[in-house]
Amino acid sequence: MTLLTLQTHIRAPKEIIFDLSRNIDIHILSATQTGEQAISGTTSGLIGLGETVIWSGRHFGIIRYHTSHIPILDYPDYFVDVMTKGHFKSFRHEHRFHYDNGITLMTDTLYYEMPFGVFGALFDRLVLRKYLYGFLQKRNTVLKELAEKPNQ
Repeated sequence: MTLLTLQTHIRAPKEIIFDLSRNIDIHILSATQTGEQAISGTTSGLIGLGETVIWSGRHFGIIRYHTSHIPILDYPDYFVDVMTKGHFKSFRHEHRFHYDNGITLMTDTLYYEMPFGVFGALFDRLVLRKYLYGFLQKRNTVLKELAEKPNQ
């Protein structure tokens, strides 16, 4: 199992960032490079507890589908999305939000496993880990820019 952690400091209340983080439309905006679309389930606005979304996007030149479900949501501190169907053996993304002195620390913790044994592990080590980290960084940059806009 691979573990990725990314922390982002944002000058905005955690309630705003929490909602931006679970907003389907914002995710689509942050993933323009992959052409991601929400094609079924909750396809726009805020995804909530117990809800599911099916994503379609082009990764590594191939259109892939990823079904995410929200089994845990503790507004505005924590939520989890897990893959119920897709190309990973397992996939869990934890989102934590801590507010202190005008700044929210947003922590993404991503746990995933690749199928295909040694070949999957090699692909993860050589390519996927860096790709997913960059994907999260891009998403968080968009969230930060939106949250820190004046009159937000």
